[in-house]
Amino acid sequence: MHTSAPLTALPEQRTAGSGPWAAALTVDVLLVLLFAGLGRRTHALDAAGLLSTAWPFLAGLLLGWLVWRVHRTPFGIWPRGVALWATTVAVGMGLRLTVGEGAAPSFVLVTLGVLGAFLLGPRALVLALRTARSRRPD
Repeated sequence: MHTSAPLTALPEQRTAGSGPWAAALTVDVLLVLLFAGLGRRTHALDAAGLLSTAWPFLAGLLLGWLVWRVHRTPFGIWPRGVALWATTVAVGMGLRLTVGEGAAPSFVLVTLGVLGAFLLGPRALVLALRTARSRRPD
């Protein structure tokens, strides 16, 4: 079996198969969809347009996963998690502007905050759980 990391590497550093990176990517996608859904609900928009709201941020998320090779450390916060967050927001806002949607400063700030919490929060939780588990006596 070929992996890009030695067998002695931590499981999250191995890239063969659909291990932890698939779960992390799935959670990221679901949280970006939740972000878009919450925004539509806040502004009393119907749920039918969820994908039309989410697609710029989903594109940014997927680009970030590819560019920053997040699959190598899918639960890492620094530098990949932060780079993923920044890419998701920057590309999402850029695409919104390209297609004539708004990017008011207040929306940019809310997006930074919510997607920061959604993309970095679960990673911080995984890190905290792993740290607690490694400190627990056998």
